[in-house]
Amino acid sequence: MAGDGYVLRLERTFAAPREVVYRLLSDPVELATWWGPIGFTVPAIDFEPVVGRSYRIAMRPPDGDVFHLSGEFLEVERPRRLVFTFLWDPPHADDRPTTVTIDLEDPASGTTLRLDHGVFATAERHALHEAGWTESLQRLEQLLAR
Repeated sequence: MAGDGYVLRLERTFAAPREVVYRLLSDPVELATWWGPIGFTVPAIDFEPVVGRSYRIAMRPPDGDVFHLSGEFLEVERPRRLVFTFLWDPPHADDRPTTVTIDLEDPASGTTLRLDHGVFATAERHALHEAGWTESLQRLEQLLAR
C-alpha cells in the first residue's frame, strides 16, 4: 500500500532485445496478440504512443461481452519508457483513473521490464490488475519465445 491506495509493481526479464520488447508494447497489431489475461482477445484497438494522444482498447473475455479501457499517453521514450493513464469503460464502482509506467532496461542478456500501476483504491482492484498484468506478461513472454 502506498499513501492513500495500492500500487502494483511487477518485474520481468525477457530473452529478447529491448527494441523488440518495445515494439510488442507499442505497435497496436503486436499489442493485440498478447494483451489481456489468458483467453481474452482484442477485437479493436486504437493505440499510437504519442504524448497527449488518447488510446482505446476493446477487450473480450472468453465467455463475455466486450468492454473497453482507455487513457492518454503521458510519456513516450522509445525504446525505454511508456507512461499512460488507464481507465475502464464503464468503470467498476471502486475504479478511479490510474497510471501505468513501463520501463525497459537493457542488461547484458535480454530486457528487464518494470511495471508500476496505480494507485488503486482497494486491495481487490489491485489484486484484479495484478492477475491481469501477470497473465498478460506471461502471454508476452510466450510470444517472445517463438
